[in-house]
Amino acid sequence: LVYPGTKTAGNILFCSMAGYAFGRIYFRGKNVMFTMCLATMMIPFQVILVPSYLIVHAFGWLDTYAGLIVPGLAGAFGVFMLRGFFLQLPKDLEEAARVDGLNEFGIFFRIMFPLCKPALLTLTIFTFNGCWNDLMWPLIVTSSDNMRTLTIGLVTFVGLNTTNYGPAMAGAFISMLPIFIMFMFGQQYFVESIAMTGLKG
Repeated sequence: LVYPGTKTAGNILFCSMAGYAFGRIYFRGKNVMFTMCLATMMIPFQVILVPSYLIVHAFGWLDTYAGLIVPGLAGAFGVFMLRGFFLQLPKDLEEAARVDGLNEFGIFFRIMFPLCKPALLTLTIFTFNGCWNDLMWPLIVTSSDNMRTLTIGLVTFVGLNTTNYGPAMAGAFISMLPIFIMFMFGQQYFVESIAMTGLKG
């Protein structure tokens, strides 16, 4: 739970801040930077796997929470999705907030951030689900049993010549429960976020 929970919280914070900057703030080179951010979505994870491992090794983060979490604290998909939601919000909101004396951080955290609840919950489901089911990265950067994730534990039930189907199926069912519960409670916001995608406020 530490790995997907912390990584999801980081994505919510950093992707929302980047999405707000790209969607609501004007600065030179914004479109170029956003295009470069989107271009990273076309790079398969296998391409950056070795460089990422070498960077984590250079920092001495192998078999630590930092090595598991820090490389994935933000993603281009989250920035792209949240930027679209921030673009839908009317400009009158931030103009009224500036008249009341709020700075840019106040406008973001007190007004814009709460209004994007459907998008944030959708990003939470996607990010948590991806981290919960992630196998390759935790398998590479961890070596001790204390740092291994649940997905790696399920793989241990599958041997070279024999497979313990009973424990494997029971473990798979238990590992599915958090995602199922999260989706059931957030289904309303998830559907709302998909329905609102592409609309302008």
